[in-house]
Amino acid sequence: MPNTPQWIWQQPDWPKFAFDMKVVAPALNRARSTQGRILGKAQALGLANLGSALAEIWVEEANATARIEGEKLDLNSVRSSVARRLGMPSVGTASRSVEGLIDLMDDATRHWREPLTVERLCGWQAALFPTGFAGVKKVKSGALRTHATPMQIVSGPIGREKVHFEAPPSKRLPRELGEFLDWFQSSRDSPIDGLLRAGTAHLWFETLHPFEDGNGRVGRAIIDLALAQDAKLDQRLYSVSRRLAEHRNDYYAELAAASRGGLDITRWLTWFVEQFEEACRASEAVIDLSLAKARFWLQHGQAPLSERQRKAVNRILDAGPGGFEGGMSTDKYGNLVHVSRATAYRDLEELVRYGLLTQAGVGRGTRYFAAMEGWEAGQ
Repeated sequence: MPNTPQWIWQQPDWPKFAFDMKVVAPALNRARSTQGRILGKAQALGLANLGSALAEIWVEEANATARIEGEKLDLNSVRSSVARRLGMPSVGTASRSVEGLIDLMDDATRHWREPLTVERLCGWQAALFPTGFAGVKKVKSGALRTHATPMQIVSGPIGREKVHFEAPPSKRLPRELGEFLDWFQSSRDSPIDGLLRAGTAHLWFETLHPFEDGNGRVGRAIIDLALAQDAKLDQRLYSVSRRLAEHRNDYYAELAAASRGGLDITRWLTWFVEQFEEACRASEAVIDLSLAKARFWLQHGQAPLSERQRKAVNRILDAGPGGFEGGMSTDKYGNLVHVSRATAYRDLEELVRYGLLTQAGVGRGTRYFAAMEGWEAGQ
């Protein structure tokens, strides 16, 4: 070991993390306020009335946690898998890899009361690699890494690689992981704020990097588990991974900075809590849109619509205020439901008469919007 520690796990006091609560507190208070609004709406309305919003958040989270690792999932496969778990109608089947990822995410939230163990972590990692391969590369599945070569995250051409991070040697993992899991269990009843606990847990686990592959996805599942334990809720109301995917470079940079620094993780926790706040804001918008749609159909559910009209209206609602790049047109409607321009015009005019849509513009510049306050002409 070098005289001057290069990595955080080489510090003499590892893993005695510290942070300045006065610095973290403003971001933490904002995040808690935003989270409180979501939890309040969910409690007042009942989770049963948030089915479509919960499904969208699930799908976003699954796609995002895979996208961070450079993997692109089949959207229909993800939607099908999520729908079955939420007891919603599903079409088609999901691939084994998608099912494994959703299994992992489902277990992390639904079974938040259960302790986190080595066996559970290994089960999560194994679910990501049902064939024992990541692409064409064989992966040690369902077990901790044991190789003697350093576990490093590198980039750059061969011979000029840049080492962004190096994890503790494999031989140290049983003790290191045991210490992490003991803390994770005991900290549930400690004074540490639940969001700070989630951020600390993620950094600690990613520092250990205990598997040959899948550490990022498992580490973000640990965030989900910690957040579920904090809220004591077995439903996913926010998509943290989506936020991290949208700021992937910053995410990696902050992890790298924390892994090279000392044991004061104030900067990391502040950044993490800020991302959680933004994830809550995004989810609040999804929930609000879902509730707006529910109120819309409660008001207009008895209108004598054709299946194509109902499909088009739902797409308009899904797009939100000002969606469809400035509103629905006859051409867009025709392409969406596969009818002629004349039929599209008649359908849309009928929807205006029924009170479901409003109309703006004239001639070929005519656009149609959902008849909801604040949605007219995309305002």
